[in-house]
Amino acid sequence: MSKVTIHPVELACGPVRLREFAASDLDRVHALVGDDAVAHTLSFDTRSRQQAESMLTGVLDRAHHQPRTEYYLAICRKLDDLLVGFVRLGLGGVRAAKLGYAVHREHWRQGHAYHASRLMIDFGFQKLGLHRISAAVGPDNTASLTGLDKHGFSFEGRIRDHVFTNGAWRDSLLYSLLEHDWAGGAIVSRES
Repeated sequence: MSKVTIHPVELACGPVRLREFAASDLDRVHALVGDDAVAHTLSFDTRSRQQAESMLTGVLDRAHHQPRTEYYLAICRKLDDLLVGFVRLGLGGVRAAKLGYAVHREHWRQGHAYHASRLMIDFGFQKLGLHRISAAVGPDNTASLTGLDKHGFSFEGRIRDHVFTNGAWRDSLLYSLLEHDWAGGAIVSRES
């Protein structure tokens, strides 16, 4: 795991800005993880408001761990700072992390997940010194699979019955990106 701890984090690129979550984000977080259509693509069940609040409390707490074990950031539109999703790098292993993200249904197919994941990949390789970033995606999540392909991720295989979510087992397709494969690009960042 990377020993670098950066807090708070704020990154921006294209139409999105990534920032640390705040307790005041609860309504938007619940609207995201409480939506069955969104949760269908995630590795956890649809969340009630109370579960969303517990999730957010955990995210806020883990942001201050030393060393930090994850970077779980809010995806906001630059235009009006509306929270439209989240992106996460879960650190584990030696210089490795798992990438995950979700976007509110009404903001799908607008490039938010693509730009947010690009920012996190840059951040992981350039600031955290990661060697490997992986992502496990449901086979029917074509938007995420397309995004991973655009970022240069390589397909590694299928994990059968990988997650039990919303009452059913789901396979995942495993992808990875190594630091020497990342074409990257300039990111605009501000770390306070």
